[in-house]
Amino acid sequence: MAARLFSQTRRTFLLSAAKKPLSIGGIRFETEKNSTSKRRYLHIHGNELTARQVLREHAKLNKGNYYFVVGDKRMVSIGDCQIDPNRMFTREGARKSLDRFNNTKTADQIEGAMALLDRDRASFLHTVIPPQGGLMIAMHNNSDGYSIKDELAISDKISMPDPDNPRDFMLATNAADYDKIAKGRFNIVLQQSVRGDDGSFSVLAAGRSIRYVNIEAAIGNYEKQKAMFGFLEIVLR
Repeated sequence: MAARLFSQTRRTFLLSAAKKPLSIGGIRFETEKNSTSKRRYLHIHGNELTARQVLREHAKLNKGNYYFVVGDKRMVSIGDCQIDPNRMFTREGARKSLDRFNNTKTADQIEGAMALLDRDRASFLHTVIPPQGGLMIAMHNNSDGYSIKDELAISDKISMPDPDNPRDFMLATNAADYDKIAKGRFNIVLQQSVRGDDGSFSVLAAGRSIRYVNIEAAIGNYEKQKAMFGFLEIVLR
C-alpha cells in the first residue's frame, strides 16, 4: 500500500515538474514532456491559435518535449519593453527587435531588457535545443501579407509544388531534411546559410547546425497545418 502510494505521488510530482513554466527574461513558456525523445516542439507566438491547437493535440499522442509561450499576444513584455519572442534567440537580433518596437523607451530601459535576456538566454537555449541528432519543429501561423515569397531571396533551395497556397509552407535548416520534405506535396525552402541575424530560431539553428523545421500555415487553416505536420513526422525520423 505504501509502495503504491509512493509510486502515485512520484508520478504526480513528475507530471507536475514536466509542466513547470520555463522562462527567459520573464517571458514564460509552459512545458510538456511526453516520454523520452530527441524531438522538441515550439509554439512561440501566443496569437497564432491554429498552430497552438494543432501542437496541443499532437502532444497528447506523440513523444517529445513541448514548449508553449504563455499568453495570447504576438508581442511579449520584457522589463519595460516589448519584443517579438521569435527575435530574442540571438543578442544581435534581440537588439534589433527592441530598437524597432520601443522607440518611445529610453536607452536605459532598452539596456535593462537586453540584460534580462542576456541573463537567461544560455540556460533557456540549453533546455530547448534538441540533443545531437534531434529535431526542433516550430509551429507558426500567418495572416495576409506574409508567405513563402518573402523567404525566396534568402533561401538556398526552393520547392513550390503548391504555388496557389504560398502562405502554407515549411522552412528547414538541414539539407537532408529539406530533400526528404521536397519530395512531397508541400511548399518548402531551405535556409542553411545565414544571411543576416534577425534573432529568430531559424537563424540560430542555421548558425549552429541544428535540425529545425518551421511549419507555417495561414491562421485558421487547421486541416492543412495538421496534414503538413503529419507528413513531416512520417518523412523525418
